[in-house]
Amino acid sequence: MQRIGIDRNRPLAEEPHTGHNRFHPEIAPICAVAPGEEILLETRDAFDGQLPPGSEDRDVGRMDGGRVHPLTGPLWIEGAVPGDGLEIEFLAIEPQPYGVSCILPGFGLLRDRFPDPYLVHWQIADGWATAERLPGIRIPGAPFLGVSAVAPSAALLERWSARERRLAELGGEAQLPDACGAVPGGACAAAGLRTIPPRENGGNFDVRQLTRGARLLLPVYVEGALFSAGDAHFAQGDGEVCATAIEMGATVRLRFRLHKGWAAGRPDLGPVFELPAQPAAGAALGAMGMPITAGGENRAGDLELASRNALLNLMDLLEARGYDAEQAYVICSVAADLRLSNVVNSPNFVVSALLPRSIFL
Repeated sequence: MQRIGIDRNRPLAEEPHTGHNRFHPEIAPICAVAPGEEILLETRDAFDGQLPPGSEDRDVGRMDGGRVHPLTGPLWIEGAVPGDGLEIEFLAIEPQPYGVSCILPGFGLLRDRFPDPYLVHWQIADGWATAERLPGIRIPGAPFLGVSAVAPSAALLERWSARERRLAELGGEAQLPDACGAVPGGACAAAGLRTIPPRENGGNFDVRQLTRGARLLLPVYVEGALFSAGDAHFAQGDGEVCATAIEMGATVRLRFRLHKGWAAGRPDLGPVFELPAQPAAGAALGAMGMPITAGGENRAGDLELASRNALLNLMDLLEARGYDAEQAYVICSVAADLRLSNVVNSPNFVVSALLPRSIFL
């Protein structure tokens, strides 16, 4: 079994032969893998080690955002050609003993309410995560990779860059190419796609159900597929509402399979997946949100507003238990699930927020 090792005490820029933090079809593969072969990938945390033990709230605001998502790869998958499907089977995800969660100014569902950085250090052991800053909370492990992706073709790189530029010009949020902090440098840094948003090639989709036993299927756009992975999470709630989960480094065991011609002639095909049997849900606290403003105005179909209201209502329950607003926000990000409960009863669609009771000691 091949093992792709890294030194987690060093940033990606000091080991550029192990990975990258932009998507570009000209990034050279670091190794070749045959379909059916198992491989071990070591990954860095999403922040490239910028928030080690002992770091403080103010260090969150000082991070270099260009270093986010140091991915291990790309891997050349033997026999993969454009139009194929690449199946990734997640065989094991072993966490490192330390993780972080933070409130990032300018990010998150409630970014307007939380302008200041806030940092939580997690200790991970025996399948649980605990943090001094969140007393009485113990989060069960359900590790997964936040980022799994193949490389875009040159044509898709240009197309996706253009659509994101148009979005930015119209006042929308878009992470445009930026060479600051990019690995590798050169043309890949100047034109490479940022890893923050997910796209048709996969990327930062943060689907927490892609744990051990799950299978992910991605369209292949370039010869060799050029698969990369990283951004491991020890646990996360559906929605990752404060913009971070329990972020950690991990060692991941993967196996690949090719589905010849699966994506041929289907240019808009995106990721699909198959999950193992899910454990039955236990007791939970719940809150609902509807698309109604604080002033009582209906905004029909506004799922973001409904999600915000569900989250705020659940946070009220946590604050009644003695947690402050920042603590409640982080707890919801790592453990609460946002669910679409109703998208047919206009004007008031319903989003529910569910928090397992099992996290309380």
